[in-house]
Amino acid sequence: MAQTRYKEAYEQMVRDNKEIFDDFQKLHDEYVLNAAKVQDQFNEKGKVVMGIVRKYEDILCKRSEVNGFGEYTSKLAEKFQDEVRKHFPKIDEVGIKRMIMKPVEKSGNTFGLRKINFR
Repeated sequence: MAQTRYKEAYEQMVRDNKEIFDDFQKLHDEYVLNAAKVQDQFNEKGKVVMGIVRKYEDILCKRSEVNGFGEYTSKLAEKFQDEVRKHFPKIDEVGIKRMIMKPVEKSGNTFGLRKINFR
């Protein structure tokens, strides 16, 4: 069975960068379980991975344009990105900064608002 070009491009990308993608897969799996703990590492390695993804997407789309299928390149790029997301569902979260919320300390058992005077 013939494989689609975007899947071939994805597999070639992972094969050519096996160590990087293997490391990122482990980090991605850990990120799914505890994002706050590995957020900085995920963003750092994710930038490298995203650069590789963009490079292979460009190669894939340029090949289509050269062969006279320029009008299909946006759909091809979208399918390639969907293939990446299939293997790395959290890839779109690369670069996101999470805020770690600390609990608010209460002073006593009551909650009150200060009254504002408009005089």
